[in-house]
Amino acid sequence: MPEDHDKDVYPEPPRQTPVVDKQTVLPNPALILSKLFYYSVDVPVTTFRGIIEGIQGNKKSHYYHQKFRRVPELTQCQEGDYLCYYEAEMQWRRDYKVDQEIVKVVQERLRACQQREGPSYRQNCNKELKQFDEVSKAFQSRYGDLGAYASARKCLMKQKERMMAEAQKA
Repeated sequence: MPEDHDKDVYPEPPRQTPVVDKQTVLPNPALILSKLFYYSVDVPVTTFRGIIEGIQGNKKSHYYHQKFRRVPELTQCQEGDYLCYYEAEMQWRRDYKVDQEIVKVVQERLRACQQREGPSYRQNCNKELKQFDEVSKAFQSRYGDLGAYASARKCLMKQKERMMAEAQKA
């Protein structure tokens, strides 16, 4: 509040916090320990880090998402190459997580559009509905029915069975 306000018109609100009534002359041990930690640990570490960052100068490290190189798929691995099997499995798991996040993002966009448009969302959110249907069908066709213990090998077998079933239909 400004200094020149009218105290009758704008009275000060009552204080919610009680006034500290000090009963003892002894200092607070928690305050002493916190100051001790601050000056013995925090200040030296912060100073050391500042010096190191000053030396590095423009070589600041940036924290981005980790980028993995693409590895051969399970079908491209030689028989008995267990390292290739492992790398293909880890690549499949990363792809699975990425595909899950893609479905989540598209679903969030659809929900936001539904919230924004209200009862007429089917008409106004047609693009989002089509995109969600497409993405969820693709995810279900690739990863659906794999169970809790999904793996690259199971996914490959499912793809093979789907291709054989389509070949029999034709």
